[in-house]
Amino acid sequence: MKRKILIIYAGGTIGMQASANGYVPVAGFEQQLRAQLSGPGDAQLPAFEVLELEQLIDSSNLQPHHWTVLGGIIRAHWSQYDGFILLHGTDTMAYTASMLSFMLQGMDKPVIVTGSQIPLAQLRNDARDNLLTSMMFVAAYDIPEVCICFNGRLLRGNRASKLKSSALDAFDSPNYAWLGEAGIHIELHAERLLRHGRSDFNVPDFNPDALVVLPIYPGISAGIVRDLLSRPVVKGVVLHTYGAGNPPDANGELMAELENAVRRGVIIVNVTQCLQGQVSQGAYATGATLNRIGVIPGSDLTLEAAFTKLHFLLATQSADRVKELMLQSLCGEMAE
Repeated sequence: MKRKILIIYAGGTIGMQASANGYVPVAGFEQQLRAQLSGPGDAQLPAFEVLELEQLIDSSNLQPHHWTVLGGIIRAHWSQYDGFILLHGTDTMAYTASMLSFMLQGMDKPVIVTGSQIPLAQLRNDARDNLLTSMMFVAAYDIPEVCICFNGRLLRGNRASKLKSSALDAFDSPNYAWLGEAGIHIELHAERLLRHGRSDFNVPDFNPDALVVLPIYPGISAGIVRDLLSRPVVKGVVLHTYGAGNPPDANGELMAELENAVRRGVIIVNVTQCLQGQVSQGAYATGATLNRIGVIPGSDLTLEAAFTKLHFLLATQSADRVKELMLQSLCGEMAE
């Protein structure tokens, strides 16, 4: 029996059309999609339905409330379909895939996020292949994860990042092996997948002001950090540091501001600016300073996964529980 898929069109390049001001989202994607997929081979495709958001999202304009909308759609339709494909813009795709993985913990069917670098409406495009490959993974395999499928690569969603702005192989997962790949044959590495769990879906509302990202750079001012972290609404910080998680600890005023924030109850998670490797607070004396003041080491979390995990936990857990869970892998997002 054929599996039945829900394709959710949220926006992004895949469904855009050219305008005088560049590519813009347009409605009516389902008709275009079905026209592209009609032909002698369409009998091999799974049955699918298309749900198009009333307000399409250019992914550069993505806001935390959009995650609540998208997670709510998937949760509401969960029992009606065998899998889901979310068509999304590439700029913030890794953020959305990461957040959905935290919202949909314990899932027992695939949710694959994909899109394209060239619109489906263009004669030469990567949209059709990305979508067809995603459909084939959903139709043929048991994948209890949120994934990104792009340029023949199936990646764990909360391990993926967009690494290239204009190449077709835009996404990769530098700290975790691909879950699958599509060449002449489609191959799934089942041993790398999460195990089926018991559904524990939680689709909260988010306060967009509750979390900030603080990149460390040469000459960063303690005053800027003070202004950023002193607002009472700020509950969490993703600290983006050098190498193995090293801050400029010789800047005593900066370190004091971080320590003051932790004392006020702000939860600070430290992730590295490096593409590969993980935070090891204490490998160098500079990083050991963060251990002393109570900053949480973020292991090998991507920036996107650290940001969405902390956002999710702040919206759903007590402060003490947030600190505990940030050190644990909830759905394969980090090494333990």
